[in-house]
Order: sequence, then C-alpha cells, then structure tokens
Amino acid sequence: MAQQFAQFATPADRRAGPAAGLRQRKKQRTRDELLGAAQQLFLRQGYARTTVDEITAVVDVSQRTFFRYFANKEQVALALMADGADDLIEFLRARPSEENPLQALRAATRETWRSRVVPGQEPASANAALEIFHLVESTPTLLAAHLHRLAEQELLIAAVLAEREGIDPASDLRPRLLAAVFGAVARSAQRQWTATAGTVGADGAADAQNAGADGFLPILECHLDQLGPALTANWR
Repeated sequence: MAQQFAQFATPADRRAGPAAGLRQRKKQRTRDELLGAAQQLFLRQGYARTTVDEITAVVDVSQRTFFRYFANKEQVALALMADGADDLIEFLRARPSEENPLQALRAATRETWRSRVVPGQEPASANAALEIFHLVESTPTLLAAHLHRLAEQELLIAAVLAEREGIDPASDLRPRLLAAVFGAVARSAQRQWTATAGTVGADGAADAQNAGADGFLPILECHLDQLGPALTANWR
C-alpha cells in the first residue's frame, strides 16, 4: 500500500526529470522517500500516533533533513494534495485567453488530474489519491488544515481569474464568487468519488473501478453541469 504514494506524480517529479542535475534528483528522491514513509506509517498506525522520529528512521535520515523538506508532520501528510493545488494554479495561468473563466477552470482541473497519474501505473496512482483523501477526511486535524489550504487556494484562483480578465477583484465580486463556487463543487465531487470508488478493502487496496482521473473527472463534470439548474431551475 505505501509504495503507491511514490507512484502519484507531483510537480517536482516533472522538474526533476532526466534533464535535472544529480543534486536536484537526489533531493527529490529524499522528499519522495520521506513522503512515502510518512504516509505508510499514517495508514498503518494513525496520524496522531506517528512521530517525525519514526518517519526519519524509516528513511534513515536526520530530523534536520526532514525539516528541510517539510515544516511539520501535518505538511507531509497534506503534501500531495498541496502539490496538486499548486499544479492547478500553474495550469490555470497557462490556459488560452479566449476561454471564459469557468472553461479555463474546468480545463485546468482536467490537466491537473491527468498530469498527476504516472503512465502505466494508473490503478496504483488512483489508490494513492483515494487513500490520501480517506486519511484526511477521517483525521480532524488534517481536515481542518486541508480546508484552510482550500480557502487560501480560492484567493489565488480569484487573483488569477481577475488577472486573466483584466478586472479588479477588490471591486468586482465575480472572481471570488466563481472561485468559491468552483471549490465547493469540486469538493462535493471529490467526496462522491471517494464514497463510490474509494472504498478500501480488507487487502488495503482501493477499488480501482472509476478510481483514476478518468473516474473522478466525469463526476466533477456532472456536478458542474448541474450547477446552473441547481441555482436557477425549479426543482419540483
């Protein structure tokens, strides 16, 4: 189960590719090993019972090395989700200017999910994502930190949308409203995805059916398609 976490692509994975220097590749490998060890321990014995000392012992590095990569235990637990949020901002900035704000957000989200699945390792990548979501949702401390991070992400998304459209977010409410609504819809879709495709069995593996990016994205698209009717249509 723990090996799956090293098979979920991150922005740093792409930066530390063949063209990267030896030093950068070694740093990325150490970060990946700490991340995999931490999440293995979290899933085996719980987040609260896991210490930084235990994580560093698995990788055979010092606490000082750990704190070069992560500020605390909470940050390592949320690292993959935080990396994905950073990816979304990067992809949103790069979307074509002719797309309207909602189109750009939808396209950036698709790019984010598809870019983070390692080719040839789709089931393992999906299981990793599902196990992370289950861990966060079932751990109040992590869930609170994750929701705080999502609130910060909304502000970044609003700023990027305002910049794309050439408007002032201080006086124009649309960027903040769209970022907030999109975030709520995405979270609703994520929770449905984990509930329907993310049941973790006795063998510790998540159900691979509809578990990958191609499983989550149709759920998100369905939620977004229902947004207009939910807001404006007569429900009776």
